[in-house]
Amino acid sequence: MNFVIPPPVQASIPVAGGGDFPVHRIYCVGRNYAEHAVEMGFSGREPPFFFLKPADAVVPVHEGETGTIDYPSLTRNFHHEIELVVAIGHGGRNIAAADAQSHIWGYAVGLDMTRRDLQGEMKKQGRPWCIGKAFDHSAPIGPLVPRARTGELLAGRISLAVNGSLKQQGDLRELIWSVNETIEQLSAAWDLAPGDLIFTGTPAGVGPVVPGDLMEGSIAGLGTLKVAVR
Repeated sequence: MNFVIPPPVQASIPVAGGGDFPVHRIYCVGRNYAEHAVEMGFSGREPPFFFLKPADAVVPVHEGETGTIDYPSLTRNFHHEIELVVAIGHGGRNIAAADAQSHIWGYAVGLDMTRRDLQGEMKKQGRPWCIGKAFDHSAPIGPLVPRARTGELLAGRISLAVNGSLKQQGDLRELIWSVNETIEQLSAAWDLAPGDLIFTGTPAGVGPVVPGDLMEGSIAGLGTLKVAVR
């Protein structure tokens, strides 16, 4: 191809043990833990809904390192949301939940960073949330662990501490819509492709961070993601 401007660098995240995983799209599931749904003003098992982040929102954090993100512009209420991230290795459309595992390449620990005040204002006006969710560097992610190593992740502790103080905790078994069900629902609306990432939802306890804070998010079997705000 004869590009008239230099093409952008391919967004990617590190793979545990070596290599990099190219990122195509980032899908996020809203309110997928019951207690978090309650703290956001909702309850019950509502139909799943989704929003997207741009691929270059990822902040790749290598094993043993501490990532850094800048406190973003326009907000005074910058929130952490710890999430299990699922990486798609084999795409498809209308994928049955029973077949979903064969489409997963691996799993990672991720943070869905949120400009909560801007998101809230958009909700009030009935407008899209993009300014609150899809901004630069809003998706720090740790190393991707191959499913061949982890097996299917049906349960396991998920937690996040800020400056050593526990803020969020839950268990993957508490997902309202399981990973397999989420893939089924997503693939009914979009053609999933290799390189797609799915942020699967966050447990209760979301809250603000400020410059100087250190976030440490962990998921059983996937290690710890450390990210500092500057």
